[in-house]
Amino acid sequence: MPLLPSVTAANVLVVGASQGIGLEFVRQLLQAPRVVHLFATYRQAKTATDLLALADQHPNLHCVQMDLTDEAQIASAIASIRAIAPNLHLAINCVGLLHNAAQQPEKAIRQLDADNLINYFKVNSIGPALLAKHLLAPLKHSEASLFATISAKIGSIGDNRLGGWYGYRASKAALNMFLKTASIEYARRSPNTIIVMLHPGTTDTQLSKPFQQGVPPEKLFSTERTVSQLLDVLSDVTPEDSGEFFSWDGSRLPW
Repeated sequence: MPLLPSVTAANVLVVGASQGIGLEFVRQLLQAPRVVHLFATYRQAKTATDLLALADQHPNLHCVQMDLTDEAQIASAIASIRAIAPNLHLAINCVGLLHNAAQQPEKAIRQLDADNLINYFKVNSIGPALLAKHLLAPLKHSEASLFATISAKIGSIGDNRLGGWYGYRASKAALNMFLKTASIEYARRSPNTIIVMLHPGTTDTQLSKPFQQGVPPEKLFSTERTVSQLLDVLSDVTPEDSGEFFSWDGSRLPW
């Protein structure tokens, strides 16, 4: 694991690890010899079969059921993790909502629906903010630690040229503001912790599948490529980068 070179024995948490980018983070981090404990959360066992199968093969992989939209579950999950490993060195949040069977991104303002907007914010914004609240204690220690969350370039207000996708855009912009603000408090209360937001690029997952038409093949990344690139970005961040918003190639994105 090229991350946090000063840490010789790392405890790692991947939130939203049942599929896609989160599952690939687990796969690649399992190959890192310095990872002592790897914790991975999932929401439903029926969609986490590959993750649970990995846990059968790797005794240092601990699967924890948790819904990021339920603060009581976040608190309980962190407590169970700390019973095994009081300190965490790396936490990566991969939970995100773009669409589901009942909800699609809005193409026009006439399609705005209050319940759908609330759902976007619960998953993409409020959940990660509450996660940052409960991660303060396990990330606060004398060694280096890092909290990264998957955001999206589409959440950049300065980069918005196309419009549409109101709820997803706004909830990702809110995510960025929540964690930028959290990074300022962490700098005071947990000065060894870096917080960053990451744009993974368009990745071949269930989240992007309905919207891949028209994406050039060279810009549609496999999960393996995406995670490898993001781990490279995380390897280069410094305390001065805390609170920043990075693209998959390491470039900084506008707010």
